[in-house]
This record gives sequence, C-alpha cells and structure tokens, in this order.
Amino acid sequence: MFSLEGQKVLVVGIANAQSIAYGCARAFRAQGAELGVTWLNARAEPHVRPLAEELGATIKLPLDVTAPGQMEDVFEEIGRKWGRLDTILHSIAFAPKADLHGRVIDSSAEGFGQAMDISVHSFLRMIRMAEPLMPEGGTCLSVSFFGSTRVVRHYNIMGPVKAALESSVRYAAAELGEKGIRVHALSPGPLVTRAASGIDHFDDLLIEAANRAPTHMLASIDDIGAMAAFLASREARNLTGGVHDIDGGYSITA
Repeated sequence: MFSLEGQKVLVVGIANAQSIAYGCARAFRAQGAELGVTWLNARAEPHVRPLAEELGATIKLPLDVTAPGQMEDVFEEIGRKWGRLDTILHSIAFAPKADLHGRVIDSSAEGFGQAMDISVHSFLRMIRMAEPLMPEGGTCLSVSFFGSTRVVRHYNIMGPVKAALESSVRYAAAELGEKGIRVHALSPGPLVTRAASGIDHFDDLLIEAANRAPTHMLASIDDIGAMAAFLASREARNLTGGVHDIDGGYSITA
C-alpha cells in the first residue's frame, strides 16, 4: 500500500464538498499528507474554509490566479512555513458564459484568451513557482476531460482549452523529468460539480455517459482522488506526462 506520509500538498480548486479538488484533498489526507488549501475569494471562503479545517490544512489562503501577486503570496507562504512542496493539484477552469455556450468559431478573442489563461497558463505558472520547492522531485496534477480529443456536444470552447492543457502537461513533463518532477492530467468523465453545471445541457451528458460507459457508472470525486493520491506517491515515480482516464471506460466507446 502506498503512503503520502510526510508529503506537503497544495490543493487549488475546492469550491464545495462536491468539488473534484475536495475528493483529491480528502484522498491525500487519508494517505498521510499535510495540506495547503486555497479558495477563490471572500465569497468562496465560507464554503471552503470549513472543509480545509476539517482536513487539518495547515496553510489556508485565498488564490485568484488572475489577481496580481496572489499566487506569489501563496508560494511564499509555502516556502516560509514548509520550506518545500511535494505535490500540487490544479483543479480550476473558466470560460465566459457567452463563449462557453456559443460555437467555438464564434468565440471572442478576449474570452478565448481568458479561458486559456485561467485554465491552462495558471497551471504552468504554478509549476514554475513549485519547481524550486521540489529539489528532490514532486508531482504536478491538473484536471482535463475527454472533450479535449473528441467533440462533445455543448463542451464547446473548453475542448480546445483542455487540448492545450494536455499538451502543456506533456511538454512540462519532458522539461522537468530529469529533476524528478512528474506532471499529469486527471481526466474524469462527466460528473456533477459546480464548475460542470455551467455547461449547457449537462444533464443530458451525464445520462449519455452513464449509458455508454462499460461500467454504467459515473466517476465519483473519491475515484478521482484515489488516482491523484497514487500518482503523488513514490510508487508512481516513473510515471509522467500522462492523461489518466477515470470514467468507467466512457472514453473507449464509440
């Protein structure tokens, strides 16, 4: 059985108890990791802080990746309090509603750029800030979706955005492999989260996924957490650059 005992793990992206990031945080903690947890803003804090406290998080801070200086503040606090970092989980994505609900070819340059910055480039910035805190290696995780490689109705602009995220994972993994820093994307099928609720006709996608998946089951946040915790462990030290499907086989069906 693998263990994360002694690991220092930063979790970014918890919005509530249904969040993928919360399922991952719970799995990290169950395997012995010490957690740092962030929330988006003052409005989100009352929903996230109690979860962070329940998990025994020793670092609890706001992090809006679009706010100048906030990411730097988080990593400075990690350096001051922990002196190192073993794992980061980046579970955030955003696209303006008008661009998300419209055709990809009609997306605005501003909306497309904002979606790429928050959903992709913020992960690269986190990895860059984590790198000096991982002198003995570490793990960097983000969250993708099957719509990155296949057209999924109503997923729209997030398809190209997640494709960019997955490509970034591969390049980052190649660039950091010699330092023992591993980079992965977790790719669950559709599941009920606050972020997913913004996708048009999302209930239809849930029904279709459950029908198509060989297991006829949707992934849970605990399923995703189990994979995240394994990838963060020493037993996964020779795995990197992967996009890991956690979807009951949904992604293998035609």
